[in-house]
Amino acid sequence: MPTWLIALDRHFPIRYLTLLAATLALAGGALGWAFYRPSPWLAVAAALGAAGLVTGIGDLRQTRHALLRNYPVIGHLRFLFEWIRPEIRQYFLESDREAVPFSRQQRSLVYQRSKDESDKRPFGTQLDVHLAGYEWINHSLQPTQLASHDFRISIGGSRCSQPYSASLFNISAMSFGALSANAIMALNGGAKRGGFAHDTGEGSISAHHRVHGGDLVWEIGSGYFGCRNPDGTFNAEKFSINARDPQVRLIELKLSQGAKPGHGGMLPGPKVTDEIAAARGVPVGQDCVSPAAHSAFGSPIEMLRFIDSLRTLSGGKPVGFKLCIGHPWEWFAIVKAMVETDLLPDFIVIDGAEGGTGAAPLEFTDHVGAPMQEGLRLVHNTLVGMNLRHRVRLGCAGKIVSGFDIARAMALGADWCNSARGFMFSLGCIQAQHCHTGTCPTGVATQDAVRQQALVVPDKITRVANFHANTLAALGELVQAAGLSHPNQIDASHIVRRIADQEVRLLSSLLLTVAPGALLAAERGEAAWPHPVFGLYWPMARSDSFQASLRSDRLQASSQGNSAQPVITTGAAVGGPHPTASRGKRARM
Repeated sequence: MPTWLIALDRHFPIRYLTLLAATLALAGGALGWAFYRPSPWLAVAAALGAAGLVTGIGDLRQTRHALLRNYPVIGHLRFLFEWIRPEIRQYFLESDREAVPFSRQQRSLVYQRSKDESDKRPFGTQLDVHLAGYEWINHSLQPTQLASHDFRISIGGSRCSQPYSASLFNISAMSFGALSANAIMALNGGAKRGGFAHDTGEGSISAHHRVHGGDLVWEIGSGYFGCRNPDGTFNAEKFSINARDPQVRLIELKLSQGAKPGHGGMLPGPKVTDEIAAARGVPVGQDCVSPAAHSAFGSPIEMLRFIDSLRTLSGGKPVGFKLCIGHPWEWFAIVKAMVETDLLPDFIVIDGAEGGTGAAPLEFTDHVGAPMQEGLRLVHNTLVGMNLRHRVRLGCAGKIVSGFDIARAMALGADWCNSARGFMFSLGCIQAQHCHTGTCPTGVATQDAVRQQALVVPDKITRVANFHANTLAALGELVQAAGLSHPNQIDASHIVRRIADQEVRLLSSLLLTVAPGALLAAERGEAAWPHPVFGLYWPMARSDSFQASLRSDRLQASSQGNSAQPVITTGAAVGGPHPTASRGKRARM
């Protein structure tokens, strides 16, 4: 700072210069108007000066912001720049590869495919192929030729009388209320045109879901919206009426959500409009609560019986559940209940912690729940080890927007993939991250009637369908290049990952792969546990409770530091010591 400014600051703090300038502008404008001829410029100067002076005095007197008390008037620039910082960063500062949470390159890919424009890139990859974490799919010298990229999979077990032929790429759960009416209509219209499924989210089926008649996955959350009694408990009659609608193809029981597992939610009363109240079956203007846990069941066996009853009430449609993996013993308890009752869900959707949400506490989005890779691999391996995998279909969700994303998820064990934010981008979402404020600039995530008019439904229907078709076409090209005939042939041996500058490994050598029946053999004592996560947590799991059963002999071994305490390994298993068990040595694969 120049010497003269330092000297001035000692006598008159320069942080008050803006307030002084406002005072002088008011005085100059008023005196000029009074003693000289009136002029519009003098009026403008006086008005600006008056506004600045009033603002400055208010800043000095207020007690909420220390910054404004020290920097009256000019301190407001800080809040302005903070408000527009995401846009400045997105458009001028971030690189094409920075993912926060989706990179510009990822978003551009969706935009181009949605508009049916060329998605080709010149001059080679922008990725550092020698950086640890770089992945690719091995190609064949004898590529195949596929007649169609409309890849399908049948969902529905032996107890299901109305199986569903699903696309391998579908719209993940997003509720009306979180998304605008126009967004819901565009998504469902795109699903209808492209022949894929649209998950309602736990906000139930609104009138906007029914406009175009696209296939629906009806998600049932802990609030039982669309099938609830006045006290919030489950109502079988209301469920049956909705579930038997021909537009509903799958019923999905939501146990937890990747972005905020174990956290309930509440839509404040002022946001519960007539349309939202009609869809959810709640009173208009009253707080709409989604509890953290279900009231219709309290144990794994009760949950499977509930699922079986939903299948019956729906007329035999496929019923499954969605979860983000947390405590391993809870998942193992569900599997034990499957074996004990022979009541299996038709499908399971694994939601990764990297998934999105309209709003969630930062601690939950950043530090609760297993990522998709670890959760999907654990579920897949457990079902394989219990000889149940062929009876249950697996879906997954977690930052999936490209053909390679789908291929990699299939390699981890998925049968199909869901995407939420990818389809939001196809609607025109620019990742402004104002979803929780109601001020979405593109009309996607808002209930503002004026803002959502910007989203023109017929145009966005075309874009949603284009994104789906072009993404599956890209997947088809990868399948052909690998010499395969269907994406379900992709496994972990097809994906290569660089782990160091001079070392690459197949995913099949990095990820745990459990042999068919291996857990059954280990449970009978005929073989070792495939991984410590099974050895520690499988005996804790109970089919009649989600609580862990801590046997005295295991507790004693743990307290002596002899029991291996598994941690998250790369796609191998999910776990950590039970909160009541003392911490011994941790074993890694």
